[in-house]
Amino acid sequence: MTQVHGDSAGGADGLAVRHVSPAGNATAAPEAALAADAALAAPGALAPGAPAANAPVRLVAGLVAATFGAYTAILTPVIVTLAIRVAQVAPDTRAQSLGAVLSVGAVLALVANPLFGALSDRTTSRFGRRRPWLLGGMTVGLIGLAIVALGGSIPVLTLGWALAQLGVNAALAALTSIIPDRVPDHQRARVSGLVGMMTPVAMVAGTFVAQAAGGNALLMMVIPGLLGLAGVVWLVAVLKDAPADRAALKPYGIKEFLRSFWVNPVRHRDFGWNWLGRFMVFLGMASLTSYQAYYLIDRLGFRPDQVADKIFLTTLVMTVGTVAGSILGGVLSDRSGRRKPYVIFSAALTGFALLIVALVNSLPMFLVAVFLFGFGQGLYLAVDVALAAAVLPNPAESAKDMGVLNIGNALPQSLVPIIAPALLAIGGGTGNYSALFVFGAVAGVLGAVAVQFVRGVR
Repeated sequence: MTQVHGDSAGGADGLAVRHVSPAGNATAAPEAALAADAALAAPGALAPGAPAANAPVRLVAGLVAATFGAYTAILTPVIVTLAIRVAQVAPDTRAQSLGAVLSVGAVLALVANPLFGALSDRTTSRFGRRRPWLLGGMTVGLIGLAIVALGGSIPVLTLGWALAQLGVNAALAALTSIIPDRVPDHQRARVSGLVGMMTPVAMVAGTFVAQAAGGNALLMMVIPGLLGLAGVVWLVAVLKDAPADRAALKPYGIKEFLRSFWVNPVRHRDFGWNWLGRFMVFLGMASLTSYQAYYLIDRLGFRPDQVADKIFLTTLVMTVGTVAGSILGGVLSDRSGRRKPYVIFSAALTGFALLIVALVNSLPMFLVAVFLFGFGQGLYLAVDVALAAAVLPNPAESAKDMGVLNIGNALPQSLVPIIAPALLAIGGGTGNYSALFVFGAVAGVLGAVAVQFVRGVR
């Protein structure tokens, strides 16, 4: 049974390494390799000054598989299938009901990620700090998705979606800590790039599953959840994971609980500036992703029955850009050892792409802007995770601190729908998309400015 205690002194989980001689040849001392593996499996293995061995390929593959699965499980309902289920259950009030269900999920996602990250940091289970939350969280998430599939009323759908958000975010809290825990600095941007590109790939996969399911509620909800569970099982099977050091734990009370949602930005200025930059960039990104359907109808003139196909097309174009940006940015950043220039450029590029969207009135130009937006997003996701890992306040609390950082991703998804109506109403009416996307562009540029104040990373 998983045991959770007070503050952990442990920082990183295990990292299997290939031992290399000064000449570059792999050594053949199994005792030394086993001893090193045991040492690297303990918390604190990647503390400053540790040898910069590459993370093993099997771990990187497991990270990619788990990220793809987790985001397929949680994004597919957000993009398409939850709206279908709500319309099936409450066709007359589908818009209001969908908003209510999504709002509950958004609030729980904000709370769950840092909270479960803090609990993961303090877990003393013999199965390790991360594996119980990965496997247990995704299992709960799958159960929640099954409830959404089988539920016959909005309250039941809300309950299922709440469980799905709590479960998947518990898994994601453990998952996002593995890069700072287990991947050395010189490799983080490349690994983050591979992991980051899984978000748009998961969106495409989820849309495909929804189309292939043909309206079958159980298939369209449960198949993404099963993909999530399969990816997590893969990662758990290859992850060397040690428990938190019980002797170093402090009592866990209300003060520690509240700390799960907070990192002092004055004491940890680099983390604070990076959080602000991430918040502003994702605020800009959310302005497009949240309103592109209505933009296609109101600005570009497509009929509602054409929008699904056009969104699938824009998602594919964005995914190509994101994959290209993730790979290129990760490789160049790791080779140069620099993070800030790539983060600043990518944030500014997303702002520039949103400015194009604000000005164009044709689908081809919109697709050009979406590609640039995707490229900037991929570059940002690859390098900013590596930058964030370098400015974490306490390696022993990497899951908690990454959870706080992820609030900067999630909060804009809730704020943009609140801000957007006022922007859309500028000048009269409800269709001033130029104002909305100029706002997003300015947010992206301000995100780039904020990152310039990070001093501890090049």
